Amino acid sequence: MRRRGTTRTRDAGTRVDRARAGAACALALGLLASCGTTVDPIGYNGGSGLPLGPLTGPSTYPNAFRDWLGHTDAEIAAKLDLGFTQLFHGPSTETIYVPVGTDRAYIQDVFHGSQVRTEGIGYGMLIAVELDKRDEFDRLWTYAKSMLRVASGANLGYFNSFCDNEVGTFACLDPFGLQQMTMALILANDRYGNAPDAGAADAGMPDASTPGTIDYAADARELLTLMRHKQDQNGGVVAGVTDTFDASSALVLDVPNVTAAGIGRPSIEMPAYYDLWAQATGDPFWTAAAKAARSYWQRAANPTTGLTPVRATFAGVPVTGSEVFQSEAYRAELGMVLDQIWSGGNTWNPGECDHLISFFSAQGIDTYGMSYSLDGMTVLNPNHDPTLVAANGTAALIASVSQRTAFVQRVWDMDVPNGVTRYFAGVIYLHALLALSGQLRVY
Repeated sequence: MRRRGTTRTRDAGTRVDRARAGAACALALGLLASCGTTVDPIGYNGGSGLPLGPLTGPSTYPNAFRDWLGHTDAEIAAKLDLGFTQLFHGPSTETIYVPVGTDRAYIQDVFHGSQVRTEGIGYGMLIAVELDKRDEFDRLWTYAKSMLRVASGANLGYFNSFCDNEVGTFACLDPFGLQQMTMALILANDRYGNAPDAGAADAGMPDASTPGTIDYAADARELLTLMRHKQDQNGGVVAGVTDTFDASSALVLDVPNVTAAGIGRPSIEMPAYYDLWAQATGDPFWTAAAKAARSYWQRAANPTTGLTPVRATFAGVPVTGSEVFQSEAYRAELGMVLDQIWSGGNTWNPGECDHLISFFSAQGIDTYGMSYSLDGMTVLNPNHDPTLVAANGTAALIASVSQRTAFVQRVWDMDVPNGVTRYFAGVIYLHALLALSGQLRVY
């Protein structure tokens, strides 16, 4: 098994991929109108036969648990192991990971009646690959492809999920989960390479009936192409279905449908990912998307409190009914931290996290609520949410205000999330442990 920090040749099946490129053109489910040398206006040829280029990540990662709190590597490893073991392999009353048969598993949203969301699948895959849990990773991805992926019609290739709005939960094709799964697949390809028998699978989305036989690179390329070229695949907008990314603004649509034109969510923008996707594909669109995402965050965030709305127009204006800071918006904090530690981000990200840490400190570090008006003047839900404790502790990693260490300490002191809210709290908690221990890495 390759140790962290070492290098390897990515996309080990490059020769096979090239051989499969021609065959991919003939498939009825091919994801481009044509293959070979066809290039779109910005220079990206997304054919499934193209290899993924090597990623360059940071040489070092901040470790707040060790350097701020003084914990040993053994103590940190034990805390990560305890959290993962309980949430993935604990008793049924404590776990969020549910095996199905011999080769599949899903992440269960207990709070919403045992829903399966691509958000949870994606977070689970990201956590699994970072902790070198290949079996769990493969099971989650196999489940997503076989059970959640739309198999026909205008939405072909997208994944069924659930989203939340001002009136409750609705079925959706959530762009956030799609992006998490894509990034996790690219990291898995870096860590494990292509399966030895990947060339025996059909071009397109190879079968993953046996863990260890997944062609991570091919699957990642298919999803990258899907997000950029869904309308090309459909021959235009069909049944309202659009690309995941708005072509003109390079921002992620709230959902890939014409009904969401001009509307996004700060929590689904992941510029740290887009910079890596630009490296992997050579597609300049992803560099533009990273720049657009950072600017969007600045337009959408309250300049005093740092709080971001659930939804906002591409101009940064909060959308009526979603003009509040609540649980989904917590993910934006994680995205900003990842942007800073993976790609260098910008000077705004740390300042934004200073605003957030200062605001919640003033609210009472052990008593702040879970939902607020964006100006912070109205507490909409006074309950102290462990999910937000984990998100704020993560935000403290790139903050400079004096209170930052106390927020990291609160994450260290947390019990592993339990009870009916353990799904969202659990995945954010594990994400926070990885980030704060320097284990959320690019290979």
